[in-house]
Amino acid sequence: MRIRLAAALSAVTLTTGTLLGAPPATAQTSAYPTSAFDVTLGNTYTRGTITWYNRSVTVTGEHKSVDPASCRGTTAFTLDSAGNELDKQYSLYNVCGKSDTISMPVVNANVPGGAAFVRICLDDGATSAPVTYLLCKRYGRP
Repeated sequence: MRIRLAAALSAVTLTTGTLLGAPPATAQTSAYPTSAFDVTLGNTYTRGTITWYNRSVTVTGEHKSVDPASCRGTTAFTLDSAGNELDKQYSLYNVCGKSDTISMPVVNANVPGGAAFVRICLDDGATSAPVTYLLCKRYGRP
């Protein structure tokens, strides 16, 4: 009887020690998917990262203009799965003969699953309409 009791007590002690020494369980956080983008035309470009949220995207990166007389900007469009435009965001700061960072939330993608595509355009940096798009590329949600 004592042998069985000692064996049972040892098993409980080992199990308790194992559980107490185990690292705490941590919840896994899921990161939002991202895509790299690069729209280059000659020596000018806009490039960076698209972050895909549930009902919006954010476009961050850099745009560059080499010539001070030729300003450049970035425009980002969200599109649904059929290619219909959901929202458009212009860069708030255009560059002329230099480079600068961009961070543009494109928030109106209020469709199930969010935006399916983002179209990024390097534009002429016009401060009033119409803006001329020099080169655009489309990127799909990963």
